[in-house]
Amino acid sequence: MAEKKSPHHDEFMKLHLFKEEYVEKLASIGIKTVDELKAALMDDDRVKEIHEHLKGVGPKTIEHWKEDLALSDLEEAAEAETKKAKKPAKKPAAEKKAEAGEKEEAEEKPEEEKGEKAEEEVEVAEEGEYKVKQKPKLSAETLDALKKRAEINARRPAFLRQEWHARQRLQGVKWRKPQGDHSKMRQHYGYRRNVVSIGYGSPKAARFLHPSGFKEVLVWNVKDLEKINPELEAARVAHQVGTRKRVDIEAKADELGIRVLNRSG
Repeated sequence: MAEKKSPHHDEFMKLHLFKEEYVEKLASIGIKTVDELKAALMDDDRVKEIHEHLKGVGPKTIEHWKEDLALSDLEEAAEAETKKAKKPAKKPAAEKKAEAGEKEEAEEKPEEEKGEKAEEEVEVAEEGEYKVKQKPKLSAETLDALKKRAEINARRPAFLRQEWHARQRLQGVKWRKPQGDHSKMRQHYGYRRNVVSIGYGSPKAARFLHPSGFKEVLVWNVKDLEKINPELEAARVAHQVGTRKRVDIEAKADELGIRVLNRSG
């Protein structure tokens, strides 16, 4: 005896990649006709239920079914209606004229008022917390050397200890010159790391200068600030100095116009 097929079997089989086994599975979740499937595809919860019960039916298959059942056109129409509902109502002609008059008045304001507004904005910017840090008075030669030093630092390779790749204790340790008789690193073999040499050095005029251009002077107390030239030198408070003395040093440095490179706050 041949199995009796559902009267809607042929309609279901017209859908994209639809299998015969899907008919029974859809019926188990209450979808027995094509119209009921249409209604289910319009509901997100029912679509999730279909995904769970029908293996191999993913979002793309559902989209194809919607196209076959002409549901995509209905969804677009519904989206268009919602967009129309969200559009703001048109303003009456009287309100439009009032807004146009306000714009014209704003354009006709004298330049003096505009200048006053600009001055107010500058004052607000000056009242902010951030202040431009003090810069040294450097010669053109030193400025050029600092620029070249930055370029050299950017392309300088990292110098690693010999056998750094084989020994964990040598990673992140201060570099030392390789001295072994058979050292491939000392002999500058191409497959070994670069070795520190004079060619990697920075310009002499920029050596030992802070990135800002100041020459650093180590300070332990307030008296040490008297030896500093504010135009070329900046203070760096020693790490042994306590908080109380550090506050005094920073206050005195502000009075003398000296920049402190490692301020506490």
